[in-house]
Amino acid sequence: MTAINTVLCAIDVNRPETETDVLQQAWKLASAEGAQLDVITVVPDYGMSVVGGFFEGDHTSKAVEKVKGMLSALTTAALGQEVSGKIRHLVAVGKSYQEILHVASTDKADLIVLGAHAPDLKDYLLGPTAARVVRHSKTSVYVVR
Repeated sequence: MTAINTVLCAIDVNRPETETDVLQQAWKLASAEGAQLDVITVVPDYGMSVVGGFFEGDHTSKAVEKVKGMLSALTTAALGQEVSGKIRHLVAVGKSYQEILHVASTDKADLIVLGAHAPDLKDYLLGPTAARVVRHSKTSVYVVR
């Protein structure tokens, strides 16, 4: 059995009520292994699509800055200030599953932790995101229901 040095936890900052459980489970797994916990959330990139024409040129950078604050607040609320200070907070821009897989590969994550929720119209991509990460990951994936 290989050692777990890095756990990558993917969350949706717009769902704090469900993502708190995902964060807490990821922290339990990381701390049990003495591993680094990295937490990622992904902002959609509308800049290159037809939709992007309806936004100001700096909309993506503004969104990333706002989401960084939301990510920090969520990890602090879920895990406490001390633990949150030990976590690497990552905000990526693009398609969720692609960015999660890219960061897991680049950072050589040993485990990906993410939540799977029944998708509804408001957050339709979350269900397929978990499925795509599980299907395409070369890293072990732990899914929190």
